[in-house]
Amino acid sequence: MMNNHNEANEKPFSIKAIIGPMMAVIVGMIMVILDSTVVNVAMPGITEYFKSDLTTMQWTITGYTLALSAVIPLAGWMSDRFGAKRIFLITILFFTIGSVLCSVAQTPEQLIIYRVIQGLGGGMVAPIGMAIIFRLAPPEKIGSIMGMLGIPMLLAPALGPVISGWFVEYSTWHWIFLINLPIGILALFIGFKYLPNFETKSVPALDGLGIILAPIAFSMLAYGVSQSATSWTSKQTLTGLIVGGVTLLLFIVVELRQKQPLLELRVFKSSDFTRSIIITWIMQIALFGSFLIVPLYLQTVKQYGAFETGLIMLPQALASALMMPIGGKLYDKVGARPLALVGLTIITASLYTFSTISLDSSNTFIMFTLASMGAGMGLSMMAINTHVLQSAPRHLVSRVTSLTSAAQQVMVSFAVAGMAGFLTSSTKDYMAKTTNPLDAMISAYGDTFLLAAGIALAGALLSIILRKPVMKDADSSDSKDSVDESKSSMMVGH
Repeated sequence: MMNNHNEANEKPFSIKAIIGPMMAVIVGMIMVILDSTVVNVAMPGITEYFKSDLTTMQWTITGYTLALSAVIPLAGWMSDRFGAKRIFLITILFFTIGSVLCSVAQTPEQLIIYRVIQGLGGGMVAPIGMAIIFRLAPPEKIGSIMGMLGIPMLLAPALGPVISGWFVEYSTWHWIFLINLPIGILALFIGFKYLPNFETKSVPALDGLGIILAPIAFSMLAYGVSQSATSWTSKQTLTGLIVGGVTLLLFIVVELRQKQPLLELRVFKSSDFTRSIIITWIMQIALFGSFLIVPLYLQTVKQYGAFETGLIMLPQALASALMMPIGGKLYDKVGARPLALVGLTIITASLYTFSTISLDSSNTFIMFTLASMGAGMGLSMMAINTHVLQSAPRHLVSRVTSLTSAAQQVMVSFAVAGMAGFLTSSTKDYMAKTTNPLDAMISAYGDTFLLAAGIALAGALLSIILRKPVMKDADSSDSKDSVDESKSSMMVGH
């Protein structure tokens, strides 16, 4: 291992050496992240196909994201125990199988269950992939390289509606899942060929109690939030929130008492980490909630087809892809604070603009607003995510990516459940006040966009307190040795 260590230090960094691993990670991440939003445009069609309702069918999204969050914490432990390459490829295979099952679902319950299977397979792809690239990249290039890696994180959710819309309108919704079969095979081929063989480590016993408590806590909280569409004081809402809240507290206590916890919550001792991850959560709730609401608005109020809806949302993807590498380069020069402040301000303005939308609003107006929101996302999201990683002790990076990725999926599930619940509740309230259902729907959507804008504004204001983190390792007196050791361990076999 010492020879490998020396060779890794003597060999200069080459962008060609990292292209293969990056392609493997990007293809895998695109497939998994795409399915986080691919159902959004298809939701009206799927709901009609199964003769169901939005409150039930939104669980095809919530169940998927909660399943992702349930297995994400296992990423660090599984990578150490069995090797990152092996686990990465196995999870890609499991996700692909789950996708095929989704394509043959016959009932809402089957689709929800298969989406959970899909999520269980795909949950570890992003954290393992991000940890691989973060450790292979040199510190002076981390912003630019993570910016490149961030492209699928924003491009895939925005492209999802276009791909989904085409299949729904010109073929069948089943293909939005079946398309993952060739993509999954491609990801397996590239990963098998180009990912380095990472060394395994001796690891402690798995945190079994944490594995049980975390999914219960997150799923019950999401259930309680989703039931708020009926009433915040209903039996279902209160049961979900109380059971979820108590279980979450138990989970936190258990994790803090574990020497090797499922989620490394001690990293919250870093004030820089805590500030940046709270801002990340706020941004994710505002953004991913709107990813569901915008396609619903275009199809239910504007009466656009699924494919046309996807095309209208395409500028968001293009703007995200354009601004992401720019944000990465700027991060290396100015840090996260100015990028987060500007990006979140643009997102806030875009969501507020959506709250004023009407039947007379032109497609150009809608597409420009979506492009603005995409630009704000591309400028700020990866900068804040990289800031989160650099705010944590270097030796905990693999554990921290599990924590941040799990938290993101939980926030997405809360955003989808919360926004869908708020929209349904607002629609009912306005229906009781007017005889025109269309006016009631427009007003309800306006309130929902205004809520998302308020959440984004809170993130923009909080971004002012961000500061550039000092690179240090809490458990080592020599941070350089720790960095060298962590990088050399990931380079073995490369």
